[in-house]
Amino acid sequence: MAFKSMLLVLLATVSHIGVAQLVSTGMTAVLNDIPYYIPAAPVATIQIRPNQLNAGSSAAGLVPLTVVGTTSLTFNESDLEVIIANYAASDDVFQTGFLQAIYIEYTGSLAPGPKTPFTTSVASNVTLLGTSIDNPAEILGSSLAPGPYFVSSTGSIFQAYRLYSDFAGAFTQPLIPAANGTYAALPAAIPGIQGPSTVAVPSRLYYAVTPEQPLAGIRLGVKDIYDIAGVKTSDGNRAWYNLYPAANVSALAVQRLIDAGAVIVGKMKTSQFANGEEATADWVDYHSPFNPRGDGYQDPSSSSSGPGAGMGSYPWLDLTIGSDTGGSIRGPSQVQGLFGNRPSHGLVALTGVMPLAPQLDTGGFLCRDPSIWAAAGKVLYPQLTFYNQYPKIIQTIGFPESGDTDSDALVLSFLSKLGSFLSAKTTVLNLTTLWEATKPAFAPASLTSLLNLTYPILISKEQIMLVRDPFYADYAAIHDGRLPFVDPAPLARWAFGDSYPNSTLTDAINNKTTFMDWWSMYVTKNDSVTCSDSLVLYVGSTADRQNYRNQYSGPPGIPYGFSSGRISPFSEVPDMVVPIGQASYFSNITLHTEYLPVTIDFLAAKGCDGMIFQLIEDLRAAGIVNATLAGQTIDGGQILF
Repeated sequence: MAFKSMLLVLLATVSHIGVAQLVSTGMTAVLNDIPYYIPAAPVATIQIRPNQLNAGSSAAGLVPLTVVGTTSLTFNESDLEVIIANYAASDDVFQTGFLQAIYIEYTGSLAPGPKTPFTTSVASNVTLLGTSIDNPAEILGSSLAPGPYFVSSTGSIFQAYRLYSDFAGAFTQPLIPAANGTYAALPAAIPGIQGPSTVAVPSRLYYAVTPEQPLAGIRLGVKDIYDIAGVKTSDGNRAWYNLYPAANVSALAVQRLIDAGAVIVGKMKTSQFANGEEATADWVDYHSPFNPRGDGYQDPSSSSSGPGAGMGSYPWLDLTIGSDTGGSIRGPSQVQGLFGNRPSHGLVALTGVMPLAPQLDTGGFLCRDPSIWAAAGKVLYPQLTFYNQYPKIIQTIGFPESGDTDSDALVLSFLSKLGSFLSAKTTVLNLTTLWEATKPAFAPASLTSLLNLTYPILISKEQIMLVRDPFYADYAAIHDGRLPFVDPAPLARWAFGDSYPNSTLTDAINNKTTFMDWWSMYVTKNDSVTCSDSLVLYVGSTADRQNYRNQYSGPPGIPYGFSSGRISPFSEVPDMVVPIGQASYFSNITLHTEYLPVTIDFLAAKGCDGMIFQLIEDLRAAGIVNATLAGQTIDGGQILF
């Protein structure tokens, strides 16, 4: 009787259980020792005859497939060999394992008929699943592009994403496309101890550059202060990430890149609330990513730390977008040997981006290839003019007088080559002397006196109002009045801002405006032919300055003062990092000679970003500037662990 009662209770309980919803999120597979992610939704279907696929080469009912395109009415083994060689040379997702089966898409203009049939001939060990003529695919997406796929026994065709390890810890959220222009977390992982450990990239063969989509197929990493539709933003803070919902729309800057064909592969680490933080010492909620250059234990700089470390580490990543308020793009670009730009202020609206100080905030790129860099610049800043005539005056700040070190010799050699290329006159720019001679009558005697508090007041006062106060209020409302955890660096800066009256914000804005007006009048002036009457250069990074992440420099301080790196935030002019080579240093970690990047920063008049982009392209064509590689050095090489 007791058993019968228990059975009745169990049946009654089961009767109240609703229908379970089981949703596939795709699967992972390994093909010839290379891991892949296979999405749940197919992109096309074709007809498959019974037993047409080789079951011995399948996994979970899927067989590797290569889609090839041809404009010819004949297709044979030699044609296939040429195509496969091109695929292998241009795409890291494709491999010969995908030749288990092939499907041929005819893209020519002639209509095959009795007198002009479409003929094919391939090796007997390759399964031909037909052509778009005799077995047309039902396209479920926008098209069935050439490249590697997986096909099921029922004819469903799925894209192939190659999985890579995020060994540098550069990403916060690897992403894949979801429905209606949104994105979702990648539901896949491969072995690794550095979270989140895995990033998925689609085949480059799926994309074709067009005038409407000049960035088609460019793999993009996004600093985790930019909103992406369907995804939560962390701003580098765990409480923030868990408090707020996913974004409904992507940030304006991100959407422009998506519309131009860029492929988002994930969000990337930022130091907390985009404040400057030292690796290890200041990062609490999340671990600082690893700078791959040299001994592998140099600080990656901040706050665009993930974008910088990712670009320095991963050859499969093409472009990252960061933000720069006081050096957050330029610092990571300098220490990792990347092309990076702080644009003229206001070139792109930062809608959907966490603010630090709107008067200083800008959005720009970190990149290894100056051609991709310039192409992305044309998309993000469509109002720019790309000049092809250049200033005949170069003004230098803080350049070495002699080449006593490898770094100094490299800097002077580059300056000589640049001067010859431009047929330009080079002069030393002494800002202290120039200010004393030309400053406004109402201004203090030195630039330091004018600007010492300007940056820390702007970033602390603005972020207190725009970020901290609403964040604290929202958190307290659902956590019984509690405060969320915040890293030491933002807390120190916010406390600094609280210690000053609100009137100092107006003073800081006025001081910035004074400097901006003075700079445009006496240093870089707009020119109708060359955009800017001169170029201003300063040394960004050298191998003579190391910053080991295992050395502690004390608690975070307040970013007082004025330096070359503060010129562009205060004057609103473009500041673009250009790697010019690398130099040696003796590592305290490896006890060997290692190499670090050497970079130069280019400044010009406000709005002259396009001129600098074009100049760097021309310098590359002349062999004076080169693209850099991912790896231990800017020339590549195995990263040390």
